[in-house]
Amino acid sequence: MPMLEDQLRQIMAEETARLHAAPDLVDRVVRSSRRKRIRGRIATVATSLAVAAAAPLYLVAAPGAVQTPVVSETPEPPAIDDTPPARSEPPSLGDLGDGKAFKHVKVGYLPDGLRWSHWSLDFGESYTTSWNYDGDKNGFYCVQIYVYEGQSVRRIDDSVQAHRDEGEGEEVTIGDRTGYLIVEGVGEDGMKGTPTLFLNMGEQRRAMIMFSPVYAKKFRDAKAVDRELIKIAEGLTADD
Repeated sequence: MPMLEDQLRQIMAEETARLHAAPDLVDRVVRSSRRKRIRGRIATVATSLAVAAAAPLYLVAAPGAVQTPVVSETPEPPAIDDTPPARSEPPSLGDLGDGKAFKHVKVGYLPDGLRWSHWSLDFGESYTTSWNYDGDKNGFYCVQIYVYEGQSVRRIDDSVQAHRDEGEGEEVTIGDRTGYLIVEGVGEDGMKGTPTLFLNMGEQRRAMIMFSPVYAKKFRDAKAVDRELIKIAEGLTADD
């Protein structure tokens, strides 16, 4: 049956090149033959092919010749794209001009020499901006105001209550509004924290006014810093 054997050799060569035997190898050979009685022989050959596909393939050489294994190269794995995803720009409040009005509040007072930093964030119910000496958004802040509205108010109230429970900070009255003065983030190693005033601006709005620790050093003492925080709070009003 030379024709059948030739077909088997051709199929074996094709399949070995791909390093695996095709699932339909037996059926393809059987269909090419009209003699069904040789099905068993074909299956035996196909089984041998499946085993051979996982092992080195040896070239058939003349008697006495050295047989050299043909080592099939393992395909390189696909390259992994480890490029980090592009960062999306955080939401901002846009161009605020001199920064004295942002979203739902107006700033009536700031210490002398400060300019809007051209930086802001807007997360819907909470938003913030800051001021520094040169107006550079990549520079250090001097004063920052964070406003909380709606459901986010609860986070600030919980934070103030935690300070009260710990006996930290002090209550202050600002006109007909209330506030709470605290130095936040004081390190155990004695590092200076952030002078902060929490201002109750109404049922659904709170403001957090902060001096950077570096900027606070500009003032004579902690009481002078507190006075400036209170003056900013006095000039902070809602525009809605």
